[in-house]
Amino acid sequence: MNNSILAIDIGTTNIIAIVASNDYSNKINILGVGQTKSEGIKKGNIVDIDKASQCINDAVATATNSSGTQTSKAVVSISGANTKTLMSNGVVNIPSGQITHNDIKQVLKMALYNAQVISDYEVIHVLPIFFRVDDGTTITNPLNMNGSRIEVSVNIITAKKTSLTNVRNALKQVNLEVDKFVLSGYANAIATLNDDQKKLGAAVINLGGTTSQFVVQKGSTIIYNDFLPIGSENITHDIVSTFHTPYSAANMIKKQYATLLPYEDNENENSIKKVKLPLLGNESESKEISLEQIQPIIHARIEETLSIIYDRLVDSAAIESIDGGIVLTGGMTYIPGVKELATQIFKDIPVRISNPRNIQNGYINFNIPTMSTIVGLLLYELDCDNVFELDSNTNLVQMQTKKTNENSNAMSDIQEIKNNTHSNNDSLNNIQDIKNSKPKEVKKSLFGSVLDKMARWI
Repeated sequence: MNNSILAIDIGTTNIIAIVASNDYSNKINILGVGQTKSEGIKKGNIVDIDKASQCINDAVATATNSSGTQTSKAVVSISGANTKTLMSNGVVNIPSGQITHNDIKQVLKMALYNAQVISDYEVIHVLPIFFRVDDGTTITNPLNMNGSRIEVSVNIITAKKTSLTNVRNALKQVNLEVDKFVLSGYANAIATLNDDQKKLGAAVINLGGTTSQFVVQKGSTIIYNDFLPIGSENITHDIVSTFHTPYSAANMIKKQYATLLPYEDNENENSIKKVKLPLLGNESESKEISLEQIQPIIHARIEETLSIIYDRLVDSAAIESIDGGIVLTGGMTYIPGVKELATQIFKDIPVRISNPRNIQNGYINFNIPTMSTIVGLLLYELDCDNVFELDSNTNLVQMQTKKTNENSNAMSDIQEIKNNTHSNNDSLNNIQDIKNSKPKEVKKSLFGSVLDKMARWI
Protein backbone atom coordinates (compact mmCIF):
# COMPACT_ATOMS: atom_id res chain seq x y z
CA MET A 1 0.00 0.00 0.00
CA ASN A 2 1.86 3.06 -1.22
CA ASN A 3 0.15 5.61 1.02
CA SER A 4 1.02 3.86 4.29
CA ILE A 5 3.36 5.42 6.83
CA LEU A 6 5.51 4.05 9.62
CA ALA A 7 5.43 6.01 12.88
CA ILE A 8 7.91 5.26 15.67
CA ASP A 9 7.72 6.64 19.19
CA ILE A 10 11.16 6.16 20.72
CA GLY A 11 10.38 6.48 24.41
CA THR A 12 12.66 5.83 27.35
CA THR A 13 10.30 3.15 28.68
CA ASN A 14 8.75 1.66 25.53
CA ILE A 15 9.24 1.83 21.77
CA ILE A 16 6.06 1.71 19.71
CA ALA A 17 5.96 1.27 15.94
CA ILE A 18 2.75 1.55 13.94
CA VAL A 19 2.02 1.14 10.24
CA ALA A 20 -1.06 3.11 9.20
CA SER A 21 -2.71 4.68 6.17
CA ASN A 22 -5.69 6.77 5.11
CA ASP A 23 -8.55 5.07 3.29
CA TYR A 24 -10.67 6.69 0.58
CA SER A 25 -12.89 8.39 3.17
CA ASN A 26 -9.79 9.88 4.85
CA LYS A 27 -10.14 7.64 7.89
CA ILE A 28 -6.97 6.42 9.57
CA ASN A 29 -6.50 2.66 9.26
CA ILE A 30 -4.09 0.91 11.63
CA LEU A 31 -2.37 -1.83 9.61
CA GLY A 32 0.19 -3.15 12.09
CA VAL A 33 1.50 -2.53 15.60
CA GLY A 34 4.75 -3.45 17.34
CA GLN A 35 5.88 -2.60 20.86
CA THR A 36 9.00 -3.42 22.89
CA LYS A 37 10.67 -2.34 26.09
CA SER A 38 13.31 0.34 25.54
CA GLU A 39 16.99 -0.41 25.97
CA GLY A 40 19.93 1.83 25.21
CA ILE A 41 17.85 4.96 25.85
CA LYS A 42 18.22 7.14 28.93
CA LYS A 43 16.44 10.36 29.85
CA GLY A 44 15.29 10.92 26.28
CA ASN A 45 18.68 10.25 24.66
CA ILE A 46 20.14 7.23 22.89
CA VAL A 47 23.14 6.09 24.93
CA ASP A 48 23.70 2.70 23.25
CA ILE A 49 22.96 2.66 19.52
CA ASP A 50 23.25 -1.12 19.17
CA LYS A 51 20.72 -1.86 21.92
CA ALA A 52 18.38 0.89 20.77
CA SER A 53 18.58 -0.37 17.17
CA GLN A 54 17.65 -3.88 18.23
CA CYS A 55 14.61 -2.65 20.16
CA ILE A 56 13.51 -0.47 17.25
CA ASN A 57 13.98 -3.39 14.86
CA ASP A 58 11.88 -5.70 17.05
CA ALA A 59 9.01 -3.20 17.22
CA VAL A 60 9.15 -2.34 13.51
CA ALA A 61 9.41 -6.00 12.43
CA THR A 62 6.29 -6.88 14.41
CA ALA A 63 4.39 -3.92 12.96
CA THR A 64 5.40 -4.51 9.35
CA ASN A 65 4.91 -8.28 9.49
CA SER A 66 1.38 -7.91 10.82
CA SER A 67 0.57 -5.24 8.24
CA GLY A 68 2.09 -7.01 5.24
CA THR A 69 3.63 -3.65 4.29
CA GLN A 70 7.30 -2.85 3.91
CA THR A 71 8.65 0.68 4.21
CA SER A 72 12.12 2.15 4.51
CA LYS A 73 11.18 5.55 5.98
CA ALA A 74 9.66 6.51 9.30
CA VAL A 75 8.16 9.47 11.11
CA VAL A 76 9.99 9.53 14.43
CA SER A 77 9.37 11.31 17.73
CA ILE A 78 12.22 13.32 19.19
CA SER A 79 12.49 14.07 22.88
CA GLY A 80 12.58 17.64 24.11
CA ALA A 81 15.78 16.81 26.04
CA ASN A 82 18.08 18.73 23.69
CA THR A 83 15.85 21.28 22.03
CA LYS A 84 15.73 25.05 21.85
CA THR A 85 13.00 27.40 20.64
CA LEU A 86 13.59 30.76 18.99
CA MET A 87 11.48 33.41 17.31
CA SER A 88 11.86 34.99 13.89
CA ASN A 89 9.91 36.78 11.18
CA GLY A 90 9.95 37.11 7.42
CA VAL A 91 8.33 39.05 4.58
CA VAL A 92 8.14 38.45 0.82
CA ASN A 93 6.36 40.09 -2.12
CA ILE A 94 3.41 38.48 -3.90
CA PRO A 95 4.14 38.67 -7.67
CA SER A 96 0.73 37.41 -8.78
CA GLY A 97 -1.29 39.43 -6.30
CA GLN A 98 -2.96 36.28 -4.91
CA ILE A 99 -1.30 34.22 -2.20
CA THR A 100 -0.49 30.63 -3.14
CA HIS A 101 1.03 27.70 -1.25
CA ASN A 102 4.38 28.61 -2.74
CA ASP A 103 4.17 32.17 -1.35
CA ILE A 104 3.43 30.79 2.11
CA LYS A 105 6.31 28.39 1.81
CA GLN A 106 8.67 31.18 0.74
CA VAL A 107 7.76 33.55 3.56
CA LEU A 108 8.25 30.75 6.12
CA LYS A 109 11.65 30.04 4.59
CA MET A 110 12.52 33.71 4.76
CA ALA A 111 11.70 33.69 8.48
CA LEU A 112 13.91 30.61 8.85
CA TYR A 113 16.72 32.32 6.93
CA ASN A 114 16.46 35.37 9.20
CA ALA A 115 16.70 33.26 12.37
CA GLN A 116 19.89 32.95 14.40
CA VAL A 117 19.98 29.14 14.58
CA ILE A 118 22.87 27.82 16.66
CA SER A 119 25.34 25.95 14.46
CA ASP A 120 25.15 22.63 16.30
CA TYR A 121 21.34 22.61 16.25
CA GLU A 122 19.02 21.49 13.45
CA VAL A 123 15.53 22.79 12.69
CA ILE A 124 12.66 20.34 13.21
CA HIS A 125 9.63 22.70 13.10
CA VAL A 126 8.93 26.20 11.80
CA LEU A 127 5.52 27.09 13.23
CA PRO A 128 3.76 30.33 12.25
CA ILE A 129 2.45 32.46 15.11
CA PHE A 130 0.52 34.64 12.69
CA PHE A 131 0.51 35.93 9.12
CA ARG A 132 -0.22 39.46 7.90
CA VAL A 133 -1.14 40.51 4.38
CA ASP A 134 0.04 44.03 3.49
CA ASP A 135 -0.75 46.19 6.55
CA GLY A 136 -3.85 44.25 7.57
CA THR A 137 -4.68 42.50 10.79
CA THR A 138 -3.03 39.25 11.89
CA ILE A 139 -4.50 36.04 10.43
CA THR A 140 -3.83 32.30 10.57
CA ASN A 141 -4.61 31.28 6.97
CA PRO A 142 -3.61 33.66 4.17
CA LEU A 143 -4.12 31.19 1.31
CA ASN A 144 -5.88 32.71 -1.74
CA MET A 145 -6.04 36.18 -0.18
CA ASN A 146 -5.12 39.16 -2.36
CA GLY A 147 -2.18 41.39 -1.50
CA SER A 148 1.21 42.64 -2.53
CA ARG A 149 3.18 41.44 0.49
CA ILE A 150 2.90 38.67 3.07
CA GLU A 151 4.57 38.70 6.46
CA VAL A 152 4.91 35.99 9.08
CA SER A 153 6.07 35.65 12.68
CA VAL A 154 7.25 32.15 13.62
CA ASN A 155 8.52 29.96 16.41
CA ILE A 156 11.36 27.70 15.34
CA ILE A 157 12.00 24.50 17.30
CA THR A 158 15.53 23.14 16.95
CA ALA A 159 17.21 20.00 18.27
CA LYS A 160 20.85 19.20 18.86
CA LYS A 161 22.39 17.65 15.77
CA THR A 162 24.17 14.92 17.73
CA SER A 163 20.85 13.70 19.18
CA LEU A 164 19.24 13.58 15.74
CA THR A 165 22.28 11.86 14.26
CA ASN A 166 22.16 9.15 16.94
CA VAL A 167 18.51 8.45 16.09
CA ARG A 168 19.30 8.36 12.36
CA ASN A 169 22.19 5.96 12.97
CA ALA A 170 20.04 3.71 15.15
CA LEU A 171 17.47 3.42 12.37
CA LYS A 172 20.14 3.04 9.70
CA GLN A 173 21.43 -0.10 11.41
CA VAL A 174 18.06 -1.74 10.75
CA ASN A 175 17.79 -0.40 7.17
CA LEU A 176 15.41 2.41 8.06
CA GLU A 177 15.61 6.08 7.26
CA VAL A 178 14.09 9.00 9.13
CA ASP A 179 11.50 10.65 6.92
CA LYS A 180 10.87 13.46 9.43
CA PHE A 181 11.19 14.26 13.11
CA VAL A 182 8.30 15.45 15.27
CA LEU A 183 8.81 16.95 18.72
CA SER A 184 7.24 14.61 21.29
CA GLY A 185 5.59 17.48 23.17
CA TYR A 186 4.06 18.77 19.92
CA ALA A 187 2.73 15.29 19.17
CA ASN A 188 1.21 15.14 22.67
CA ALA A 189 -0.57 18.45 22.07
CA ILE A 190 -1.92 17.30 18.68
CA ALA A 191 -3.26 14.13 20.29
CA THR A 192 -4.92 15.63 23.38
CA LEU A 193 -6.02 19.23 22.77
CA ASN A 194 -9.35 20.23 21.28
CA ASP A 195 -9.93 23.32 19.15
CA ASP A 196 -11.13 25.49 22.03
CA GLN A 197 -8.08 24.70 24.12
CA LYS A 198 -5.79 25.55 21.22
CA LYS A 199 -7.52 28.89 20.66
CA LEU A 200 -7.35 29.83 24.33
CA GLY A 201 -3.88 28.36 24.88
CA ALA A 202 -3.13 25.26 26.95
CA ALA A 203 -0.20 23.49 28.55
CA VAL A 204 0.26 19.78 27.86
CA ILE A 205 2.37 17.95 30.45
CA ASN A 206 3.44 14.38 29.66
CA LEU A 207 4.53 12.71 32.91
CA GLY A 208 6.41 9.72 31.53
CA GLY A 209 8.61 6.92 32.78
CA THR A 210 11.94 8.74 33.08
CA THR A 211 11.12 12.16 31.66
CA SER A 212 8.46 14.86 31.88
CA GLN A 213 7.90 16.87 28.72
CA PHE A 214 5.68 19.92 28.58
CA VAL A 215 4.67 22.42 25.94
CA VAL A 216 2.32 25.38 25.72
CA GLN A 217 0.30 25.62 22.53
CA LYS A 218 -1.65 28.71 21.55
CA GLY A 219 -3.41 28.67 18.22
CA SER A 220 -1.39 26.48 15.91
CA THR A 221 1.95 27.25 17.53
CA ILE A 222 4.06 25.79 20.29
CA ILE A 223 5.04 28.96 22.15
CA TYR A 224 6.93 27.17 24.92
CA ASN A 225 8.75 23.85 25.06
CA ASP A 226 10.59 22.33 28.03
CA PHE A 227 11.81 19.06 29.53
CA LEU A 228 12.62 17.49 32.89
CA PRO A 229 14.67 14.30 33.36
CA ILE A 230 12.19 13.16 36.02
CA GLY A 231 9.47 10.53 35.70
CA SER A 232 7.72 7.68 37.46
CA GLU A 233 10.95 5.65 37.49
CA ASN A 234 12.28 8.13 40.04
CA ILE A 235 9.47 7.05 42.38
CA THR A 236 10.65 3.45 42.04
CA HIS A 237 14.23 4.42 42.85
CA ASP A 238 13.04 6.46 45.84
CA ILE A 239 11.28 3.37 47.25
CA VAL A 240 14.40 1.26 46.61
CA SER A 241 16.71 3.67 48.45
CA THR A 242 14.29 4.30 51.34
CA PHE A 243 13.38 0.69 52.14
CA HIS A 244 16.47 -1.07 50.72
CA THR A 245 14.41 -3.40 48.59
CA PRO A 246 15.11 -4.74 45.06
CA TYR A 247 14.01 -2.67 42.09
CA SER A 248 11.43 -5.25 40.95
CA ALA A 249 9.70 -5.22 44.35
CA ALA A 250 9.68 -1.41 44.50
CA ASN A 251 8.25 -1.20 41.00
CA MET A 252 5.50 -3.68 41.90
CA ILE A 253 4.58 -1.62 44.97
CA LYS A 254 4.40 1.54 42.87
CA LYS A 255 2.20 -0.01 40.18
CA GLN A 256 -0.20 -1.78 42.53
CA TYR A 257 -0.48 0.48 45.55
CA ALA A 258 0.73 3.98 44.66
CA THR A 259 -1.84 6.65 45.49
CA LEU A 260 -1.93 10.25 46.63
CA LEU A 261 -5.42 9.98 48.06
CA PRO A 262 -5.87 9.66 51.85
CA TYR A 263 -6.06 6.00 52.82
CA GLU A 264 -9.05 6.56 55.06
CA ASP A 265 -11.06 7.52 51.96
CA ASN A 266 -10.43 4.12 50.44
CA GLU A 267 -10.50 1.91 53.49
CA ASN A 268 -12.74 -1.12 53.65
CA GLU A 269 -12.56 -4.43 55.42
CA ASN A 270 -10.67 -6.03 52.51
CA SER A 271 -8.17 -3.21 51.93
CA ILE A 272 -4.47 -3.97 52.25
CA LYS A 273 -2.66 -1.82 54.80
CA LYS A 274 0.74 -3.49 54.90
CA VAL A 275 3.01 -5.30 52.42
CA LYS A 276 6.12 -7.42 52.75
CA LEU A 277 9.22 -6.19 50.93
CA PRO A 278 12.28 -8.41 50.33
CA LEU A 279 15.59 -7.01 51.52
CA LEU A 280 18.11 -5.85 48.95
CA GLY A 281 20.99 -8.35 48.73
CA ASN A 282 19.12 -10.93 50.79
CA GLU A 283 15.81 -11.55 49.04
CA SER A 284 15.06 -14.57 51.22
CA GLU A 285 14.34 -12.18 54.10
CA SER A 286 11.61 -9.55 54.09
CA LYS A 287 10.19 -6.81 56.24
CA GLU A 288 6.66 -5.55 56.63
CA ILE A 289 5.97 -1.99 55.51
CA SER A 290 2.81 0.05 55.98
CA LEU A 291 1.43 1.57 52.77
CA GLU A 292 1.07 4.82 54.69
CA GLN A 293 4.86 4.90 54.92
CA ILE A 294 5.16 4.69 51.15
CA GLN A 295 2.68 7.42 50.28
CA PRO A 296 4.81 10.39 51.49
CA ILE A 297 7.67 9.22 49.24
CA ILE A 298 5.42 9.13 46.18
CA HIS A 299 3.78 12.43 47.10
CA ALA A 300 7.12 14.20 47.55
CA ARG A 301 8.44 13.14 44.16
CA ILE A 302 5.30 14.06 42.19
CA GLU A 303 4.92 17.34 44.08
CA GLU A 304 8.53 18.22 43.27
CA THR A 305 8.02 17.45 39.57
CA LEU A 306 4.83 19.48 39.22
CA SER A 307 6.25 22.37 41.26
CA ILE A 308 9.32 22.64 39.01
CA ILE A 309 7.08 22.65 35.94
CA TYR A 310 4.88 25.35 37.48
CA ASP A 311 7.90 27.51 38.34
CA ARG A 312 9.26 27.22 34.81
CA LEU A 313 5.93 28.19 33.29
CA VAL A 314 5.83 31.22 35.58
CA ASP A 315 9.45 32.23 34.93
CA SER A 316 8.94 32.00 31.15
CA ALA A 317 5.64 33.96 31.32
CA ALA A 318 4.08 31.14 29.29
CA ILE A 319 1.60 30.62 32.12
CA GLU A 320 -0.12 33.84 31.01
CA SER A 321 -1.10 32.10 27.78
CA ILE A 322 -2.88 29.02 29.15
CA ASP A 323 -6.45 30.20 29.52
CA GLY A 324 -7.46 26.77 28.18
CA GLY A 325 -5.99 25.05 31.24
CA ILE A 326 -3.48 22.29 32.02
CA VAL A 327 -3.69 18.88 30.36
CA LEU A 328 -1.90 15.97 32.07
CA THR A 329 -1.05 12.81 30.17
CA GLY A 330 1.53 10.03 30.36
CA GLY A 331 2.03 7.01 32.61
CA MET A 332 2.32 8.85 35.93
CA THR A 333 -1.28 10.03 35.60
CA TYR A 334 -2.37 6.46 36.44
CA ILE A 335 -1.57 7.22 40.08
CA PRO A 336 -4.79 8.26 41.87
CA GLY A 337 -4.71 11.79 43.21
CA VAL A 338 -2.32 13.28 40.62
CA LYS A 339 -5.00 15.59 39.25
CA GLU A 340 -5.95 16.80 42.74
CA LEU A 341 -2.31 17.53 43.62
CA ALA A 342 -1.76 19.34 40.29
CA THR A 343 -4.87 21.44 40.93
CA GLN A 344 -3.36 22.62 44.23
CA ILE A 345 0.01 23.43 42.64
CA PHE A 346 -1.36 25.21 39.57
CA LYS A 347 -3.81 27.14 41.76
CA ASP A 348 -6.60 28.76 39.75
CA ILE A 349 -5.78 27.04 36.45
CA PRO A 350 -8.14 24.19 35.53
CA VAL A 351 -6.44 20.78 35.32
CA ARG A 352 -7.63 17.62 33.60
CA ILE A 353 -6.15 14.23 32.74
CA SER A 354 -6.51 13.52 29.05
CA ASN A 355 -6.26 10.43 26.93
CA PRO A 356 -5.31 10.92 23.27
CA ARG A 357 -7.89 10.89 20.53
CA ASN A 358 -8.93 7.25 20.16
CA ILE A 359 -8.30 5.78 16.70
CA GLN A 360 -10.60 2.78 16.35
CA ASN A 361 -8.77 -0.36 15.28
CA GLY A 362 -8.47 -4.06 16.00
CA TYR A 363 -4.85 -4.02 17.21
CA ILE A 364 -4.35 -1.69 20.15
CA ASN A 365 -6.18 0.56 22.58
CA PHE A 366 -5.13 4.18 22.06
CA ASN A 367 -7.47 5.50 24.73
CA ILE A 368 -4.82 5.52 27.45
CA PRO A 369 -2.41 8.32 28.51
CA THR A 370 0.77 6.46 27.51
CA MET A 371 -0.32 6.49 23.83
CA SER A 372 -0.37 10.27 23.43
CA THR A 373 2.89 10.60 21.52
CA ILE A 374 2.31 7.82 18.99
CA VAL A 375 -1.25 9.02 18.35
CA GLY A 376 0.12 12.52 17.79
CA LEU A 377 2.57 11.18 15.20
CA LEU A 378 -0.25 9.45 13.31
CA LEU A 379 -2.46 12.54 13.39
CA TYR A 380 0.44 14.75 12.31
CA GLU A 381 0.96 12.64 9.21
CA LEU A 382 -2.50 11.39 8.33
CA ASP A 383 -5.03 13.75 9.88
CA CYS A 384 -3.33 17.12 9.82
CA ASP A 385 -5.67 19.90 10.88
CA ASN A 386 -2.78 22.21 11.65
CA VAL A 387 -2.16 25.40 9.76
CA PHE A 388 0.86 25.72 7.52
CA GLU A 389 4.32 24.94 8.86
CA LEU A 390 7.75 23.78 7.70
CA ASP A 391 8.65 20.26 8.86
CA SER A 392 12.09 18.88 9.69
CA ASN A 393 12.90 18.65 5.96
CA THR A 394 11.86 22.32 5.51
CA ASN A 395 8.96 21.09 3.40
CA LEU A 396 5.58 22.74 3.72
CA VAL A 397 2.94 20.96 5.76
CA GLN A 398 -0.40 22.37 4.67
CA MET A 399 -3.91 22.42 6.01
CA GLN A 400 -5.79 19.37 4.80
CA THR A 401 -9.50 19.43 4.14
CA LYS A 402 -11.68 16.37 4.75
CA LYS A 403 -14.33 17.40 2.25
CA THR A 404 -14.86 14.76 -0.39
CA ASN A 405 -16.15 17.19 -3.03
CA GLU A 406 -13.07 19.35 -3.50
CA ASN A 407 -13.14 21.73 -6.43
CA SER A 408 -10.55 21.83 -9.15
CA ASN A 409 -8.81 24.88 -7.66
CA ALA A 410 -8.17 23.01 -4.40
CA MET A 411 -6.81 20.02 -6.31
CA SER A 412 -4.50 22.24 -8.33
CA ASP A 413 -3.25 23.86 -5.10
CA ILE A 414 -2.44 20.41 -3.73
CA GLN A 415 -0.57 19.53 -6.89
CA GLU A 416 1.33 22.81 -6.63
CA ILE A 417 2.51 22.13 -3.11
CA LYS A 418 3.57 18.60 -4.10
CA ASN A 419 5.66 20.03 -6.91
CA ASN A 420 7.15 22.67 -4.63
CA THR A 421 8.17 20.16 -1.93
CA HIS A 422 9.67 17.51 -4.19
CA SER A 423 12.95 17.25 -2.36
CA ASN A 424 14.90 18.69 0.50
CA ASN A 425 17.59 19.98 -1.84
CA ASP A 426 14.97 21.92 -3.75
CA SER A 427 13.79 23.41 -0.46
CA LEU A 428 17.28 24.58 0.40
CA ASN A 429 17.69 26.11 -3.05
CA ASN A 430 14.50 28.08 -2.50
CA ILE A 431 16.04 29.69 0.58
CA GLN A 432 18.82 31.00 -1.62
CA ASP A 433 16.26 32.33 -4.11
CA ILE A 434 14.42 34.10 -1.30
CA LYS A 435 17.66 35.57 0.00
CA ASN A 436 18.40 37.08 -3.39
CA SER A 437 14.95 38.63 -3.72
CA LYS A 438 14.28 42.11 -2.31
CA PRO A 439 10.88 42.53 -0.70
CA LYS A 440 9.39 45.95 -0.17
CA GLU A 441 10.67 47.85 2.85
CA VAL A 442 8.76 47.02 6.00
CA LYS A 443 7.89 49.73 8.48
CA LYS A 444 9.54 49.53 11.86
CA SER A 445 6.18 49.15 13.59
CA LEU A 446 5.19 46.27 11.33
CA PHE A 447 4.42 43.70 14.01
CA GLY A 448 3.38 46.17 16.73
CA SER A 449 2.41 45.11 20.17
CA VAL A 450 1.53 41.55 19.13
CA LEU A 451 5.17 40.67 18.51
CA ASP A 452 6.17 42.31 21.79
CA LYS A 453 3.72 40.09 23.62
CA MET A 454 4.89 36.98 21.76
CA ALA A 455 8.50 37.85 22.64
CA ARG A 456 7.56 37.93 26.31
CA TRP A 457 5.95 34.48 25.93
CA ILE A 458 9.17 33.07 24.50
